[in-house]
Amino acid sequence: MRRARSLSVLGMLLAGAIGVISSTQTWIDVTLADGAQQTLAVPGSDAVPVLTPLSLAALALGAALSIVGPVLRYVLGALALAIAGVVGVASAQVLLTMPVSATAATVTEATGISGVDAVADLVTSMSLTPWPAVTLLAALLLAAASVYTLVTARRWRGSAGRKYRTSDDAAADTSRPHDAIDSWDDLSRGDDPTA
Repeated sequence: MRRARSLSVLGMLLAGAIGVISSTQTWIDVTLADGAQQTLAVPGSDAVPVLTPLSLAALALGAALSIVGPVLRYVLGALALAIAGVVGVASAQVLLTMPVSATAATVTEATGISGVDAVADLVTSMSLTPWPAVTLLAALLLAAASVYTLVTARRWRGSAGRKYRTSDDAAADTSRPHDAIDSWDDLSRGDDPTA
């Protein structure tokens, strides 16, 4: 089941990377009724403030998933599913309803006017870019990778490499000759490999 682990890890890493990239891109173009018909670009990090931290968390979960044991696979899969839900709902809300609250931080920064009602009075039009839809697709990818992790985690082989084994696992592996790494492990346990 090495392929299952790889698919889960790659799915989470890809979804997290898309989320991080999306948070820096323009999600909404807002035109203000300020006489000059000024247009402001609202980045994803302003439209959905939790997008950047949750995308970074998805990247971290994907990386950690490659080395954890069976119990933590389920924990990380469940956390990634929760992250996918939050990002998906927030992206869908911007995509479907285009709330003025998603533009409030950018408008306030540009004009000094705060409050959702005051910002709504100032905004004459809003247009979406493709990035909210791309982020929603990334959230769906993260959800799919999370569910796949939860379904297949029990059948994955052990941890990614010998350096992540516990000392009991290393001692139990007698099917190969004793090498330099094993000697260092012996020293770490307090055994003298030269005795």
